[in-house]
Amino acid sequence: MPEELRIVHRPEEVQTRLVPGHWEGDLIKGAFNRSCVGTLVERKTRFVVLCRMDGCTAADALEGFTRQMKKLPASMRTSLTYDRGTELTCYAELMQGLNIDVWFADPHAPWQRGSNENTNGLLRQFLPKGADLSTVSQEYLNHIALLMNTRPRQTLGWKTPPD
Repeated sequence: MPEELRIVHRPEEVQTRLVPGHWEGDLIKGAFNRSCVGTLVERKTRFVVLCRMDGCTAADALEGFTRQMKKLPASMRTSLTYDRGTELTCYAELMQGLNIDVWFADPHAPWQRGSNENTNGLLRQFLPKGADLSTVSQEYLNHIALLMNTRPRQTLGWKTPPD
């Protein structure tokens, strides 16, 4: 990971959450770490997008994140902040394919992607630890995302992400 992609170099507009289009991403892993679901949370609105993946490799993450993010308007996909997991070693391809910036959080600093970590905790209500995530369809993930996106959030003044 190049030095210039560290989170400390992330622009002020990403940090302040004043402008939509900046995302936090991660994977949640299923049974025996063999199955994964990609999670994306928009920093300003807390809008959730879930990505079905065939596995937990960098190629799987690239395909899953690209497929789901391409469904968003280009103006709503400006940047992605991610941890330093090996599943995003294809970050250059993601940057080029989606025309976005990618920023990497510091090691062992989950609070730098706090919205995503909180969302992953909420997601476990639907997809408990140890579940085989390879059997989960994109349609079911879309249903879960809809439920999460229509849930009022205290941080949004009890509004929902689409509001």
